[in-house]
Amino acid sequence: MEKNLEISLLFDFYGQMLTKTQQEAVNLYYNDDLSLLEVAQILSMTRQGVRDALNRAKKSLYTFEENLKLCERFSKTQQGLKSIIDKAQTLTELTNDEKIKLLSAQIQMTAQSLYEQEV
Repeated sequence: MEKNLEISLLFDFYGQMLTKTQQEAVNLYYNDDLSLLEVAQILSMTRQGVRDALNRAKKSLYTFEENLKLCERFSKTQQGLKSIIDKAQTLTELTNDEKIKLLSAQIQMTAQSLYEQEV
């Protein structure tokens, strides 16, 4: 996973656990793609202060994930739902039984709804 995308994903899960300054710095730097200097100007900090806040935030985010594994569980859930959707579609294509087709379509719709809610 690309580093910036990984930090943004971790931030989505654990951002509220960071300090306000860390939250603002991560959001501006990773999500808004601003430079360290731009973030420093917005937050009235030095460039080094922003770098330090980002490094502390990244360390915290990785520690939260290491302990709680919410991103890992999210990813596994998404993969499982996608697999259910694909297998239900295959079942629909392989059968001529209308009851099985109906049940398969219902499984697909339920899994798709859960998959889209998670994203």
